Amino acid sequence: MTTPIPPPTDAKSDGLSAVDSPAEERELPESGTRTDEKPGFFSPETYEPQESLLYMLRRAMIGINQAVNEQTDLGGTSLPQWVPLHKVHLGHANTVADLARKCTQDAGAMTRLLDRLEAKGLCRRVRSESDRRVVHIELTPEGVTAAEQVPVVLSRVYNAALQGFSEDEWKTFQHLLGRLIGNAEGLSGKTAKERAE
Repeated sequence: MTTPIPPPTDAKSDGLSAVDSPAEERELPESGTRTDEKPGFFSPETYEPQESLLYMLRRAMIGINQAVNEQTDLGGTSLPQWVPLHKVHLGHANTVADLARKCTQDAGAMTRLLDRLEAKGLCRRVRSESDRRVVHIELTPEGVTAAEQVPVVLSRVYNAALQGFSEDEWKTFQHLLGRLIGNAEGLSGKTAKERAE
């Protein structure tokens, strides 16, 4: 049975850390346990749904989406119609498959959404000349005009949502959100590029 060695009074005195010490001189943790885990912010015993991460983020997202929808006159259900319109305008996607992937929607839902945008005269579907199986999405002049208003509306709504924040608070908030995104993407296995585009 291995006898644990008490920690030295000065970590640098012998030039060895716990990691450097030979395995036979350390007491190893029991199988399946981790010694580097820190207490989490949530626990089953104290969990409150209204304080959950997804609930708070979703409340903010819904409020912002509703405000943008009202100011762009481009409604939507689970996905606001201005999102694919803006992505096509920026050149991030130009096919149903691309838009569905970039907007994290299935192809059927994206097709129905494009049907509504096309009925409003904001976009049209054009079959590729090089591959007739591929259908490209093009914005009409009216669609371009609507898409160009999206950054204007987003800036106005975002500024209203951030009312009362100082510049330092906003920078800190951005930094914390970036860390949260990195952690969340690590959980899902998706890269930052895939999620951001």
